[in-house]
Amino acid sequence: MPSNVTASSLAAAPGSLVLRSAPAGLSDAQPRPPTIALAADPFATVRILQLVARVERGRPTRIADIAASLNARHLDWAFAPGVVADALLQLQANWMADYRNGSGIVVEEGPYGPSVTIEDSSRVDPWLIRQVARQLAACEELLTAFSRRDGEGFDD
Repeated sequence: MPSNVTASSLAAAPGSLVLRSAPAGLSDAQPRPPTIALAADPFATVRILQLVARVERGRPTRIADIAASLNARHLDWAFAPGVVADALLQLQANWMADYRNGSGIVVEEGPYGPSVTIEDSSRVDPWLIRQVARQLAACEELLTAFSRRDGEGFDD
């Protein structure tokens, strides 16, 4: 700044942000806030489906165990069994719409609580991959809207 110009005589103008080098010892850490998974949220659904794609086929698996595994894998997220069940019920509905049968994804009450059984066939993996891709596309749409500030909370 020239010696005849004081900081108080300068006006802040849009787009005039000037950054200097970071102070020595400043952490580069990028902590993420915890996220509570919500039903029908594509970001949560992607994580759920990515794990479900790895669940053993042809054998009932407790939904509570899936939620516990998600919580152990994603320490910055909280997955309630109900949210996992909602995602699995939507997955079951998608399967029924695509294949016109209910044998591919079966969500039912078991002796130890709700469970899911995934058909042990060669058609499941490619179909699940497409389901994850569809959710990832929904995530991208939300991120694009957010980056344009077209999303919720940017009404002005």
